[in-house]
Amino acid sequence: MVKAEAGKAPTIPRASGDWHPIAKRWFQSLKDSGQAQFYEQSDWLTAVYVAEAMSRNLAQGKFSAQLFQAVMSAMTDLLTTEGARRRARVELEREDAGEDPAEAARVTLMDSYRKAAGGGGTS
Repeated sequence: MVKAEAGKAPTIPRASGDWHPIAKRWFQSLKDSGQAQFYEQSDWLTAVYVAEAMSRNLAQGKFSAQLFQAVMSAMTDLLTTEGARRRARVELEREDAGEDPAEAARVTLMDSYRKAAGGGGTS
């Protein structure tokens, strides 16, 4: 694996007022999700593009299965589903339920993957 220094902290774009309400809620959910800590500026701009495509698909009279599949594929690339995070070996853990959810979410490698790699792990 090649490692590179991250760019400057990304500026999170605003949701467009023209987007379909579901696309707006999806985009907002990214800001509140644990995987967002890994997003670079290009990831946020990808999310804007996905929300735009999602919005157009939802707003048109005839739903496009092909566009839906493209949107779902891009959402997977952004680690927005549990399955995508598992495949990337990322698990979001919440600490105590009494804590602020935004602060409590943290990303860890799953113990099962550590064990499978022979590195042990905590149980």
